[in-house]
Amino acid sequence: MSKAFDSIKQGLQEAIEHARGKEIGVRVHRPRSVDVKAVRAKVGMTQEQFAARFGFSTATLRHWERGDRTPRGPALVLLNVIERNPDAVIEALG
Repeated sequence: MSKAFDSIKQGLQEAIEHARGKEIGVRVHRPRSVDVKAVRAKVGMTQEQFAARFGFSTATLRHWERGDRTPRGPALVLLNVIERNPDAVIEALG
């Protein structure tokens, strides 16, 4: 086999192990779900203000609040941080 094939194969195997949470010495963090409407209410912003301030589209925010969709990945991480310390996020975003 070629070096390229071996490299791709190894990368795919590592990705599978990571997805299954089986990497040795690696802890996969799965952020908890967030009540987006409650987080927005906590910071006292309208949907438009919240979306603009934190970089979400208003349409996406509405879908989350209605339950049509759920936030995932980096958006979910950001929402968890906003829920815990909104002032820190606002200050960091300047």
